[in-house]
Amino acid sequence: MTDIVTRLLQHPLTKGANLDDPKTTSLRLNIIRSKPFLMKIYEEWYNLIKDQYNPDSEVLEIGSGAGFMKDYIPNLITSDLFPILGVNMVTDAQGIDISDASLDGIVMTNVLHHIPDCNLFFSEASRVIRPGGKLVMIEPWNTTWSKWVYLHLHHEQFEPSAEDWIIESSGPLSGANGALPWIIFNRDRKIFTDKYPKLKILNIKPIMPISYLLSGGISMRSFLPGGVYKPVRYLEKRLKESSWAMFAVIALSRQK
Repeated sequence: MTDIVTRLLQHPLTKGANLDDPKTTSLRLNIIRSKPFLMKIYEEWYNLIKDQYNPDSEVLEIGSGAGFMKDYIPNLITSDLFPILGVNMVTDAQGIDISDASLDGIVMTNVLHHIPDCNLFFSEASRVIRPGGKLVMIEPWNTTWSKWVYLHLHHEQFEPSAEDWIIESSGPLSGANGALPWIIFNRDRKIFTDKYPKLKILNIKPIMPISYLLSGGISMRSFLPGGVYKPVRYLEKRLKESSWAMFAVIALSRQK
C-alpha cells in the first residue's frame, strides 16, 4: 500500500531518474528551488550551520551538488564526487585533496549516511581541519517515529541494527544507510570517541519531526505551501523533538 502511495506522490521530475547520474543531482537543485516549503527547510539548515563559524572561516562542503550553502558561507569551497556546474572541486570524502590543517571546517547536509567507509572520512577530517575548527552536519536521525517514516516512505536503506559503519556502495547516492549517523554518534558513541579523540562531539540536536515529511523532500510533491512554514515550525518545536526528530544537527570540534 505504501508503495502505491509513494508512486502517486512522487515528484514528476524524479520519475525514472537515475540517482547516481550527475544530471539528477543538478535536477534536484531545480526541484528544491521550485518548492517554497522545502526551500525554507534548507534555508533554516544553512543558517544553523553558518552560525557555527566566523564570517571569514574557510570551510569545505562535501556533497554540494544539489545545494546552495555558498549563499550563506561566503568562503565556502563547494565539492562533489563528479563535476557539476557551480562546484569548485571534485573530491571524495574518503580521500580529500586538500593539505593538512588548512581548513576551518567541513560541512555537509545528508551526506554522511552515503559515505561507503566513514572511518576514512573521519581520518581525513581530522587531517584537513586545523585545531579549533569544526565538522558540522545535518543528517537523518533514528527515533521511533523517524524509523517508521524512513522504512515506509523513503527509498533509502535505514538499518539501525547494522553491525558496522560500512555501506555496500551501489553508487554515490543510491548506496546509503539513513541510520548511520545515529549508529555512530549515539549507539556507538564510545567507539567513536575512543577511535577519533581529535574529533570532540560538541552537540547533537535532534530537529524537525514533521517539516521535511510535509515538504515532500526532493523526491515527492509538497503537501504545503511555503507560507505556512513558520506556523508549522512553531507547532513542531512544541513537540519533544528528541523523541520525534527525523534529523539531527551534529557538531564536532577538531582538538589539538
